[in-house]
Amino acid sequence: MWFRAFLSASKSTKVIFAIAGSKPKVISQRFDLRSRDSRFLSAHCSRAFSRYMSSEAKRICSENMTGKKIGTHNGTFHCDEVLACFFLRQLPEYKDAEIVRTREPAQLAECDIVVDVGGEFDPKRHRYDHHQRTFSETFNSLHPEKPWVTKLSSAGLIYVHFGRRLLAQLTQLKEDDRQLEMLYDKLYEHFVEEVDAVDNGISQYDGEARYAVSTTLSARVGHLNPRWNSSSQDTEEAFKKALTLVGAEFLDRLDFYKSSWLPARALVEEAVKQRHQIDPSGEVVLLSQGGCPWKEHLFALEKEFQVETPIKFVLYADQNGQWRVQCVPAGLHTFQNRLSLLEEWRGVRDEALSQLSGIKGCVFVHAGGFIGGNKTQEGALEMARRTLQAAGRSPANGSS
Repeated sequence: MWFRAFLSASKSTKVIFAIAGSKPKVISQRFDLRSRDSRFLSAHCSRAFSRYMSSEAKRICSENMTGKKIGTHNGTFHCDEVLACFFLRQLPEYKDAEIVRTREPAQLAECDIVVDVGGEFDPKRHRYDHHQRTFSETFNSLHPEKPWVTKLSSAGLIYVHFGRRLLAQLTQLKEDDRQLEMLYDKLYEHFVEEVDAVDNGISQYDGEARYAVSTTLSARVGHLNPRWNSSSQDTEEAFKKALTLVGAEFLDRLDFYKSSWLPARALVEEAVKQRHQIDPSGEVVLLSQGGCPWKEHLFALEKEFQVETPIKFVLYADQNGQWRVQCVPAGLHTFQNRLSLLEEWRGVRDEALSQLSGIKGCVFVHAGGFIGGNKTQEGALEMARRTLQAAGRSPANGSS
């Protein structure tokens, strides 16, 4: 049994409902599709669809069917299976697949892949449920080279097994590309893992939270479900909205990491490799482009390249064409610096600072000692070198 509504492309149109095996029925009223009539039309179509499909498993269908079926549970939906279904829909073999929402074993058995229902985890048969008592898989348990030990939900299971192909499809990068592998790790750690943890009831930390965070992706998906006292408990349209919501957010995050985060990493990586050409100490890096977010990448690259002497200063040009010398913090989430600019310079500006330091072109040193400015690259570098010398940590003699 199937249902179709035919709409013309004009502003006003008649609506024709067609049910398999029956004569098409025409609703004679005309609707203005650019007005609030369109909302009535949508509601009318939804009611008709629900009436004719109520005896069958709920299906989210695409226009060009491939015969493939993705199975998941019906009723109240959650972020993990919505995201899992979105992931699968990005792959060529499931691009036009039906999403069959049911708990009936016989109907699930007909599906090509099943997520978040069925009581089975069997990748060879494409069964990806995580609710059984025996299930304890994590990213790390399935791939020991990866560090994450959060119990997987259906979203994480699909991502672990199909994530590289998914990202290759969306980015056109090769599956063995180093950049794709970095995206694969980053999007799990900063997107999918949160969904896994929330769905499995894993707290972010021990103890009572000081305030509630109620706007997570999982929470927003949850709010799309019908309210408990709503006259209608049909979840099909809301599930479609959830697919759109999680899909848009994932694609936006992927775009950010591919078009902004990866280029920043490449820029910082080049600066780290060239650091000894900037200063013999290797404790100063120069970024070829200002405004680049560098801290996260710098810490990661120091570990990756096994940098023995930690980098202390980063030089870059600001929007006005002047140069900044910024201290590297002791960690990502601390205001303590590995080495702060000289105390006697702090809070002093312009010519007074140049006379005090003996360095031409000084603009300022912040009262906190974490950043300073100079009119030239050479002057900013000299401010870093003088600080290193005062700390007894640099073999450089201060000359350019």
